[in-house]
Amino acid sequence: MNIVEVRGVKIGEGTPKIIVPIVGVTKEDILSAAKSFGEVKYDIVEWRVDWFENVFDFAKVEDTAKALRDVLGDKPILFTFRTSKEGGEKAIEPAAYVELNSKIAATGLVDMIDVEAFTGDDYVKEIIEAAHKNNVKVVASNHDFGKTPAKEDLVYRLRKMQDLGADIPKIAVMPQNKKDVLTLLSATEAMANDYADRPIITMSMAGTGLISRLCGEVFGSAATFGAVGKVSAPGQMNAKDLGTILTLIHDSI
Repeated sequence: MNIVEVRGVKIGEGTPKIIVPIVGVTKEDILSAAKSFGEVKYDIVEWRVDWFENVFDFAKVEDTAKALRDVLGDKPILFTFRTSKEGGEKAIEPAAYVELNSKIAATGLVDMIDVEAFTGDDYVKEIIEAAHKNNVKVVASNHDFGKTPAKEDLVYRLRKMQDLGADIPKIAVMPQNKKDVLTLLSATEAMANDYADRPIITMSMAGTGLISRLCGEVFGSAATFGAVGKVSAPGQMNAKDLGTILTLIHDSI
Protein backbone atom coordinates (compact mmCIF):
# COMPACT_ATOMS: atom_id res chain seq x y z
CA MET A 1 0.00 0.00 0.00
CA ASN A 2 1.38 3.38 -1.05
CA ILE A 3 0.94 6.12 1.53
CA VAL A 4 -0.09 9.58 0.31
CA GLU A 5 1.76 12.27 2.24
CA VAL A 6 0.78 15.95 2.22
CA ARG A 7 2.56 18.43 4.48
CA GLY A 8 3.60 15.63 6.82
CA VAL A 9 0.12 14.07 7.03
CA LYS A 10 0.38 10.40 6.02
CA ILE A 11 -2.90 9.24 4.55
CA GLY A 12 -3.16 5.46 4.57
CA GLU A 13 -1.13 5.00 7.73
CA GLY A 14 -2.45 4.65 11.27
CA THR A 15 -5.64 6.31 12.45
CA PRO A 16 -7.96 7.57 9.66
CA LYS A 17 -7.28 11.23 8.97
CA ILE A 18 -9.93 13.80 9.87
CA ILE A 19 -10.96 16.17 7.08
CA VAL A 20 -12.86 19.28 8.18
CA PRO A 21 -14.94 21.13 5.56
CA ILE A 22 -15.33 24.88 5.05
CA VAL A 23 -18.61 25.83 3.39
CA GLY A 24 -18.53 29.63 3.62
CA VAL A 25 -20.27 31.81 1.02
CA THR A 26 -18.14 34.93 1.37
CA LYS A 27 -14.41 35.37 1.84
CA GLU A 28 -15.09 36.59 5.35
CA ASP A 29 -17.22 33.49 6.11
CA ILE A 30 -14.46 31.21 4.84
CA LEU A 31 -11.71 32.82 6.87
CA SER A 32 -13.91 33.02 9.97
CA ALA A 33 -14.60 29.27 9.70
CA ALA A 34 -10.88 28.53 9.39
CA LYS A 35 -10.11 30.63 12.46
CA SER A 36 -12.83 28.83 14.44
CA PHE A 37 -11.04 25.48 14.24
CA GLY A 38 -8.85 26.57 17.13
CA GLU A 39 -7.93 23.68 19.40
CA VAL A 40 -9.86 21.04 17.46
CA LYS A 41 -7.70 18.12 16.35
CA TYR A 42 -7.91 17.62 12.61
CA ASP A 43 -5.59 16.75 9.74
CA ILE A 44 -6.86 18.32 6.51
CA VAL A 45 -9.17 21.20 5.58
CA GLU A 46 -11.52 20.79 2.63
CA TRP A 47 -12.45 24.10 1.03
CA ARG A 48 -15.81 23.50 -0.62
CA VAL A 49 -15.37 26.21 -3.18
CA ASP A 50 -18.75 25.53 -4.83
CA TRP A 51 -20.26 27.42 -1.87
CA PHE A 52 -18.11 30.50 -2.56
CA GLU A 53 -20.10 33.37 -4.09
CA ASN A 54 -17.20 34.40 -6.37
CA VAL A 55 -16.13 30.94 -7.49
CA PHE A 56 -16.40 31.87 -11.17
CA ASP A 57 -13.99 34.80 -10.75
CA PHE A 58 -10.61 33.09 -10.53
CA ALA A 59 -8.78 36.18 -9.27
CA LYS A 60 -11.08 36.17 -6.23
CA VAL A 61 -10.68 32.41 -5.78
CA GLU A 62 -6.90 32.82 -5.75
CA ASP A 63 -7.07 35.79 -3.41
CA THR A 64 -9.23 33.85 -0.96
CA ALA A 65 -6.97 30.81 -1.25
CA LYS A 66 -3.97 32.98 -0.32
CA ALA A 67 -5.80 34.35 2.71
CA LEU A 68 -6.94 30.87 3.71
CA ARG A 69 -3.38 29.58 3.48
CA ASP A 70 -2.23 32.41 5.76
CA VAL A 71 -4.83 31.45 8.37
CA LEU A 72 -4.25 27.70 8.19
CA GLY A 73 -0.48 27.83 8.09
CA ASP A 74 0.91 24.38 7.31
CA LYS A 75 -2.37 22.46 7.36
CA PRO A 76 -3.09 20.63 4.08
CA ILE A 77 -5.88 22.10 1.97
CA LEU A 78 -8.16 19.97 -0.22
CA PHE A 79 -9.83 22.11 -2.92
CA THR A 80 -13.27 20.82 -3.91
CA PHE A 81 -15.86 22.09 -6.37
CA ARG A 82 -18.74 19.69 -5.70
CA THR A 83 -21.08 19.94 -8.68
CA SER A 84 -24.85 20.11 -8.28
CA LYS A 85 -25.22 16.73 -9.98
CA GLU A 86 -23.28 15.17 -7.09
CA GLY A 87 -24.88 17.12 -4.27
CA GLY A 88 -22.99 20.42 -4.54
CA GLU A 89 -24.19 24.00 -4.64
CA LYS A 90 -23.59 24.94 -8.27
CA ALA A 91 -23.44 23.54 -11.78
CA ILE A 92 -20.35 24.00 -13.94
CA GLU A 93 -19.48 23.08 -17.50
CA PRO A 94 -16.75 20.43 -17.85
CA ALA A 95 -14.33 22.78 -19.63
CA ALA A 96 -14.69 25.39 -16.88
CA TYR A 97 -14.30 22.64 -14.26
CA VAL A 98 -11.02 21.56 -15.83
CA GLU A 99 -9.81 25.16 -16.04
CA LEU A 100 -10.66 25.97 -12.41
CA ASN A 101 -8.96 22.90 -11.00
CA SER A 102 -5.92 23.18 -13.26
CA LYS A 103 -5.40 26.85 -12.43
CA ILE A 104 -5.70 26.40 -8.67
CA ALA A 105 -3.23 23.49 -8.81
CA ALA A 106 -0.72 25.76 -10.55
CA THR A 107 -0.86 28.38 -7.77
CA GLY A 108 0.80 26.18 -5.17
CA LEU A 109 -1.80 27.30 -2.62
CA VAL A 110 -3.59 23.95 -2.26
CA ASP A 111 -2.19 20.48 -1.63
CA MET A 112 -4.99 18.32 -3.01
CA ILE A 113 -7.91 18.70 -5.39
CA ASP A 114 -11.11 16.69 -5.62
CA VAL A 115 -12.11 15.55 -9.10
CA GLU A 116 -15.48 13.94 -9.75
CA ALA A 117 -14.49 10.69 -11.42
CA PHE A 118 -17.43 10.47 -13.80
CA THR A 119 -17.08 13.94 -15.28
CA GLY A 120 -15.68 12.24 -18.39
CA ASP A 121 -12.44 10.30 -18.66
CA ASP A 122 -10.64 12.85 -20.84
CA TYR A 123 -11.56 15.74 -18.53
CA VAL A 124 -10.55 13.78 -15.44
CA LYS A 125 -7.22 12.74 -16.94
CA GLU A 126 -6.50 16.35 -17.95
CA ILE A 127 -7.09 17.58 -14.38
CA ILE A 128 -5.01 14.77 -12.87
CA GLU A 129 -2.14 15.52 -15.25
CA ALA A 130 -2.27 19.24 -14.43
CA ALA A 131 -2.36 18.53 -10.70
CA HIS A 132 0.50 16.06 -10.73
CA LYS A 133 2.61 18.42 -12.83
CA ASN A 134 2.32 20.84 -9.90
CA ASN A 135 2.88 18.22 -7.18
CA VAL A 136 -0.78 18.38 -6.14
CA LYS A 137 -2.50 15.14 -5.09
CA VAL A 138 -5.87 14.12 -6.52
CA VAL A 139 -8.89 12.65 -4.75
CA ALA A 140 -11.19 11.13 -7.37
CA SER A 141 -14.72 11.08 -6.01
CA ASN A 142 -18.22 9.83 -6.65
CA HIS A 143 -21.35 10.60 -4.62
CA ASP A 144 -24.74 8.93 -4.80
CA PHE A 145 -27.32 10.70 -2.63
CA GLY A 146 -30.14 8.44 -3.78
CA LYS A 147 -29.00 4.92 -3.04
CA THR A 148 -26.22 2.45 -2.30
CA PRO A 149 -25.16 0.59 -5.45
CA ALA A 150 -24.32 -3.11 -5.36
CA LYS A 151 -20.98 -4.16 -3.89
CA GLU A 152 -19.60 -5.07 -7.31
CA ASP A 153 -20.51 -1.65 -8.69
CA LEU A 154 -18.89 0.14 -5.75
CA VAL A 155 -15.67 -1.81 -6.23
CA TYR A 156 -15.79 -1.12 -9.98
CA ARG A 157 -16.09 2.62 -9.40
CA LEU A 158 -13.19 2.68 -6.94
CA ARG A 159 -11.02 0.61 -9.28
CA LYS A 160 -11.82 2.95 -12.16
CA MET A 161 -10.66 5.93 -10.09
CA GLN A 162 -7.41 4.12 -9.37
CA ASP A 163 -6.99 3.24 -13.05
CA LEU A 164 -7.51 6.89 -14.02
CA GLY A 165 -4.46 7.77 -11.91
CA ALA A 166 -6.05 9.40 -8.87
CA ASP A 167 -3.97 9.31 -5.71
CA ILE A 168 -6.99 8.56 -3.51
CA PRO A 169 -10.30 7.05 -4.72
CA LYS A 170 -13.32 8.22 -2.70
CA ILE A 171 -16.96 7.18 -2.72
CA ALA A 172 -19.95 8.30 -0.63
CA VAL A 173 -23.37 6.69 -0.89
CA MET A 174 -26.78 6.99 0.75
CA PRO A 175 -28.14 3.96 2.65
CA GLN A 176 -31.81 3.07 2.46
CA ASN A 177 -31.44 0.56 5.29
CA LYS A 178 -28.82 -1.04 7.54
CA LYS A 179 -27.94 -3.69 4.96
CA ASP A 180 -26.80 -0.92 2.62
CA VAL A 181 -24.23 0.12 5.22
CA LEU A 182 -22.92 -3.44 5.30
CA THR A 183 -22.71 -3.37 1.50
CA LEU A 184 -20.55 -0.25 1.61
CA LEU A 185 -18.29 -1.72 4.30
CA SER A 186 -17.96 -5.01 2.43
CA ALA A 187 -17.01 -3.17 -0.76
CA THR A 188 -14.48 -1.13 1.20
CA GLU A 189 -12.86 -4.27 2.62
CA ALA A 190 -12.75 -5.93 -0.81
CA MET A 191 -11.21 -2.90 -2.51
CA ALA A 192 -8.68 -2.28 0.24
CA ASN A 193 -7.55 -5.90 0.48
CA ASP A 194 -7.86 -7.19 -3.08
CA TYR A 195 -7.32 -4.27 -5.46
CA ALA A 196 -6.08 -1.03 -3.93
CA ASP A 197 -2.42 -0.06 -4.07
CA ARG A 198 -3.16 3.35 -2.55
CA PRO A 199 -5.43 4.77 0.18
CA ILE A 200 -9.18 4.87 -0.35
CA ILE A 201 -11.95 6.84 1.35
CA THR A 202 -15.48 5.48 1.66
CA MET A 203 -18.55 6.39 3.63
CA SER A 204 -22.22 5.65 4.01
CA MET A 205 -24.10 8.89 4.65
CA ALA A 206 -26.82 10.07 7.04
CA GLY A 207 -27.38 8.78 10.57
CA THR A 208 -27.83 5.21 9.39
CA GLY A 209 -24.37 5.22 7.87
CA LEU A 210 -22.59 7.00 10.72
CA ILE A 211 -20.76 3.85 11.81
CA SER A 212 -18.93 3.81 8.46
CA ARG A 213 -17.35 7.15 9.32
CA LEU A 214 -15.93 5.70 12.53
CA CYS A 215 -14.65 2.25 11.59
CA GLY A 216 -12.49 3.07 8.58
CA GLU A 217 -9.34 1.70 10.15
CA VAL A 218 -11.02 -1.71 10.51
CA PHE A 219 -12.42 -1.97 6.98
CA GLY A 220 -9.85 0.02 4.99
CA SER A 221 -10.99 3.63 4.65
CA ALA A 222 -8.09 6.02 5.25
CA ALA A 223 -9.92 9.26 6.08
CA THR A 224 -13.23 10.59 7.33
CA PHE A 225 -15.02 13.92 7.52
CA GLY A 226 -15.87 15.75 10.73
CA ALA A 227 -17.54 19.10 11.17
CA VAL A 228 -16.62 22.20 13.12
CA GLY A 229 -19.83 24.16 12.82
CA LYS A 230 -21.67 23.64 9.54
CA VAL A 231 -21.62 20.18 7.96
CA SER A 232 -21.03 19.61 4.25
CA ALA A 233 -22.86 16.26 3.99
CA PRO A 234 -25.50 14.32 5.95
CA GLY A 235 -24.17 12.25 8.82
CA GLN A 236 -21.01 14.20 9.64
CA MET A 237 -20.38 14.35 13.36
CA ASN A 238 -18.52 16.87 15.48
CA ALA A 239 -14.79 16.69 14.68
CA LYS A 240 -13.75 16.75 18.32
CA ASP A 241 -15.93 13.76 19.25
CA LEU A 242 -14.89 12.02 16.03
CA GLY A 243 -11.23 12.34 16.97
CA THR A 244 -11.87 10.81 20.38
CA ILE A 245 -13.69 7.82 18.90
CA LEU A 246 -11.08 7.21 16.17
CA THR A 247 -8.32 7.25 18.78
CA LEU A 248 -10.19 4.83 21.04
CA ILE A 249 -10.68 2.41 18.15
CA HIS A 250 -7.06 2.77 17.02
CA ASP A 251 -5.74 2.04 20.50
CA SER A 252 -7.94 -1.07 20.81
CA ILE A 253 -7.07 -2.89 17.58
